[in-house]
Amino acid sequence: MTVKLKTRKPTGLVPWPFVLIEGEEGAGKTYAAARFSASKRIGQTYWVDLAEGSADEYAAIDGARFEIVDHDGTFRDIREQVEAVHAEARRAAAAKEPPVVLVVDTATALWRMLTTWTHERARRSRSNARTLAADPDAPIDVAMNLWNDANERWQQVLYLLQTFPGIVIVTARGREVTAIDEDGKPVKRGNKVMTEWKVQAQRDLGFDCSLWVRLRREQPPQVIKTRSLRLRIEPGKPLTLPELDLEDLIFTRLGCSMDTQPRQVTALAADRTRPWLDRIAQAAAVDELSGTWREANPDASGLTREEAAVVKAAILRRKDELENPPADLGQLPASDTDKLRAAAQRALPPADAEAS
Repeated sequence: MTVKLKTRKPTGLVPWPFVLIEGEEGAGKTYAAARFSASKRIGQTYWVDLAEGSADEYAAIDGARFEIVDHDGTFRDIREQVEAVHAEARRAAAAKEPPVVLVVDTATALWRMLTTWTHERARRSRSNARTLAADPDAPIDVAMNLWNDANERWQQVLYLLQTFPGIVIVTARGREVTAIDEDGKPVKRGNKVMTEWKVQAQRDLGFDCSLWVRLRREQPPQVIKTRSLRLRIEPGKPLTLPELDLEDLIFTRLGCSMDTQPRQVTALAADRTRPWLDRIAQAAAVDELSGTWREANPDASGLTREEAAVVKAAILRRKDELENPPADLGQLPASDTDKLRAAAQRALPPADAEAS
């Protein structure tokens, strides 16, 4: 059977940007996002405050107009609220209304929550639990599969940001840190220890955004990267701005307008089981799993036999979890009930651990 070729013509339109504003504490990241909400060229701004607690105060900026998104601090609720804003932005775009703006303040707190969750899960593993029972201060091993789980959750939010039918502004902390080589040792040039700039969030955030701005105290703003034909940034030669005016940057320099569309990004998947596995993991009762089992039949679902087998194996595991919950609450697997604000106050893991 010959596979039919699927193509489409490029639109040539400028996509709405996914803006990363990172930099030092007190450099004006949150202020710039709040001031942008006063623009007459945008629609409603929705503000997701993650462990910053400053959104209410910044509403006092002249002309600022945004709605604070309520969430309970769990990853699931945060993701679902971002999904809800995504749906509202899609409705506004279809109605030809001014673009919806989503502000996430900060990505640093979101990634810190996920890394804390990862370390807590590692501490509960059998081998690490035995080690810590003998020595509470002993180092623990954080397995790669745990980091994969954290990155998978990050990717769920990232995909919503990359495909947002409006303007996304994400803040993050950034600072100078000691440069580390592949062996985990400081990089030296002669007797001088070298430093490098690090964005305190998931390591690929700078690559995933379409417009990257850096703010430092007592220094002018710099555009580090753009994914744009109109505003070109040469590698290693950031564009210095007199001030950070997001309205000018987005609508004048990038050339966005009412004809702008969301960036076309198709989620990649090795097979078609991922939506099924997510649905199974969220099932709260065995009755839900029974319906999913019937739907997963290859003749009805379009899944291959191998994919259907993966889905049904996951259903059986989830059924066993629901029917046989752990008796010792201390041995429950990590859940989303760990509050973001409490997690964000804990220290970040070492840089080499995050890179795992």
